[in-house]
Amino acid sequence: MKSDQIVEIDATDIGQLHSQPDWTAAVEAGKLLYFPHLGFQVQPDERALLREDMLSPKARNVSLGADGVLKGAGGSQAEQALLAAMVARFRQQALQLVDVLLPEYHGHTRIAPTSFRPRQVETRVQSVRADDQRMHVDAFPSRPSYGERLLRVFANVNPAGVPRVWRVGDSFEAVARHFLPKAKPYSLWQAKVLNAVKATKSLRSEYDHYMLQLHDLMKFDEDYQKNGTQVKMPFPPGCLWVCFSDQATHAVMSGQYMMEQTLYLPPGREVNPQSSPLAILTRLVGRPLLGVGEGRAR
Repeated sequence: MKSDQIVEIDATDIGQLHSQPDWTAAVEAGKLLYFPHLGFQVQPDERALLREDMLSPKARNVSLGADGVLKGAGGSQAEQALLAAMVARFRQQALQLVDVLLPEYHGHTRIAPTSFRPRQVETRVQSVRADDQRMHVDAFPSRPSYGERLLRVFANVNPAGVPRVWRVGDSFEAVARHFLPKAKPYSLWQAKVLNAVKATKSLRSEYDHYMLQLHDLMKFDEDYQKNGTQVKMPFPPGCLWVCFSDQATHAVMSGQYMMEQTLYLPPGREVNPQSSPLAILTRLVGRPLLGVGEGRAR
């Protein structure tokens, strides 16, 4: 069963691609753009890096910052240098893909560290709230976004042919309509306390409060996890997929060895800002969810 939340694009080279309004509209509606034949190629001398001990025991992922500093890596110094070069090459490809697919975002995005994820998803032990094997939209307790978007490019590089299996759910608006009536109301004084004790990096906005409520209500609802609208989507090695992970309802069920690039897009820089989670939640709640000065490009 194929979800209407997944848009398959048949291309084997980024040079073959040209931006399409339908693709932009799809990704801004929370859908996934799936490229089954457009993958990230691991070079022969890099294949030995595809092992779990290339991750430091205390780290969740390996990450490469914009400054070229590699964090969370295991292995020898020579292996880490080779890994940094591989991750940097993926970053270049991911940014090129976004520039071609979504040229309207050029010059507006902010680049997050690029990650290599060698850990097997099924073996991770996490709390319900942190468990990405449960359906959710991305929202972070300590880092208010003020409507800033999370555009992500993923690539499965598993050397054994093992897919990265996701569950893909209903549209953001459908999920919001279902869970918002169960959400706790926003409390400004609680947000100020959290900020004062440095539990949050800045004052949590009403928008961020409702995004976290959706994230948590989805994850803790056993009936929704089992019976909510969703399809299983195996992403095989040698493919890429792109989505706004703060809008696409998803769960990561299994797989090992993945590359990921996040780009932050300021609110209002979408081609159609009215399709964003901020606009949808604002309409459903019936009032502005950001205060004066919040939501500006950072």
